[in-house]
Amino acid sequence: MNCLRILRLTAFSVTAICLSTVCSAQRTSMQWAQGPGPRYDFTTASSDFPSTWSVVNHSNIRWQATLPETGQSAPIVVGDRVFVTTMQPVQQESSVGNNIVVYCFAAADGSLLWKQEVSGGYMTKLSAPFGDASAPSPVSDGTRLWVLNPTGTLACFDMQGKRLWQMDHLSVSRTQPILWEGKLILHRQVYRPDEKGHFTHENRDAPLERWTQLQALDCETAKVVWTSTCGANMGCVPLLQTLSDGSPVLVVGRGGGHGPPEKPEGVSMIDANDGTTLWTLPLPSFMSTQTYPVADDQVLVFHKGDHLWVDAKTGKISQQRSIVTDIMVRRWTQDGWVSTKESLADKKPRSITQQSNLRVGKYHYFRSYTRNYLGRVNIHNGQVEYLELPIQVLRQPGHPDVVQWRNSHTEEALKRSKAVKDPVMRFNNVTNSRGIKVMGDARAQGSGWGHICAPIPTAAGDRLIVPLMSGLVFVIDAQAEAWDETAVLGTNDLGPLGDSFTRASLTPVSDGLYAHTIGKLIAIGSQH
Repeated sequence: MNCLRILRLTAFSVTAICLSTVCSAQRTSMQWAQGPGPRYDFTTASSDFPSTWSVVNHSNIRWQATLPETGQSAPIVVGDRVFVTTMQPVQQESSVGNNIVVYCFAAADGSLLWKQEVSGGYMTKLSAPFGDASAPSPVSDGTRLWVLNPTGTLACFDMQGKRLWQMDHLSVSRTQPILWEGKLILHRQVYRPDEKGHFTHENRDAPLERWTQLQALDCETAKVVWTSTCGANMGCVPLLQTLSDGSPVLVVGRGGGHGPPEKPEGVSMIDANDGTTLWTLPLPSFMSTQTYPVADDQVLVFHKGDHLWVDAKTGKISQQRSIVTDIMVRRWTQDGWVSTKESLADKKPRSITQQSNLRVGKYHYFRSYTRNYLGRVNIHNGQVEYLELPIQVLRQPGHPDVVQWRNSHTEEALKRSKAVKDPVMRFNNVTNSRGIKVMGDARAQGSGWGHICAPIPTAAGDRLIVPLMSGLVFVIDAQAEAWDETAVLGTNDLGPLGDSFTRASLTPVSDGLYAHTIGKLIAIGSQH
């Protein structure tokens, strides 16, 4: 049972009474106050961030703050403050951890204002390409900050870093808490991984009471408001969406690796008001680790080798289109760019990189599971297209960029291995800023293409921001009519290749971006 540990009874009660007034007064300065952003879907209306930057070349970088330990959360920005979480610093080479630290920085110059630890329970693999305890972003309403350590604790702080309360709450590393109408919506987990942070198959047939589900907590009291009546896979990313009749909904998925128990495999729509299930669409062998946008009362879903349009009112498939058969691809070759039709390997039941999809306007973007391709589906006419992007870019001051494509020359020692499938120029070192290796999964050494859980893309206006695990970041014209190399507005770095591991989304605000790597918090913006 969750136990709420109130640390400031009288003062907390008084503060809670006046929060709504303070919150509304500060709302205009809250630019990206939770992981999914101001519109709950990882997008914002606009931003003046530069499309090109480089940490290596000190171009369009406002400041950098060194972090002592690995971390995966996307920064949130509240007024003049930036918040981010890392794992608790280790003193020797480590592969697992469970405690985290939340940091508050000044947005103006990156100076540290305060930090607080949030202890955990079960172990997670450090710097894992599928998440660790530091991966969920903090959430704020402008006067309070909620920090989830998914291994066992939810804590609430005031903006000066004073701990108001904390409670026991077991969740998952890939959840992205949503603050909506006084409720925190997040995953509730029951079964745990083993001592090495690995989820085994022993829970495959677990009963309903042990399923992972969505849960809404009252942000004032931390009491449970509702628990979804259907299960939700630990890797699915529900987006708070609004149907044409004004109904607030969330779509969850079930199905994936490591024998999750939630049934049936497929998707369900949930009423965000009370957690009831509105409908369920069974999809055998479904891989649920994706975001679930809704557009024009159609839920957009990737299943096996197809893109589905699911009627949001009935839960029935209204249209589907292959994303792997006879698809137009714009590819790089030694002789220049070419356009050709391709049929990709149909790696059922998955054809997209986990959590790599984002809807921006009329396009649903995703990354191919088997190629270094960025794909898009025109949700109005069903057209599917791919654009090849570099696997890696080696950038060094005073030297031209060296670009690694799938067919580029690669030293024999750096060719495909069991843990790293793509040819690379450099492996990720996966060491923290103090030079200590903090890696619980060898796949973290790879390029960020293929079998990983990707940093979720973000978008500001018509620009899509696509980060790779290596710290390579593409800025894309998300409404480009021609899906070719001219749609790439910037090929950017978050630091030297091999030293810039990241699993954090980039956070766009009014005048820039914030990024979080294994060793740094980075403010990106035009230098005046």
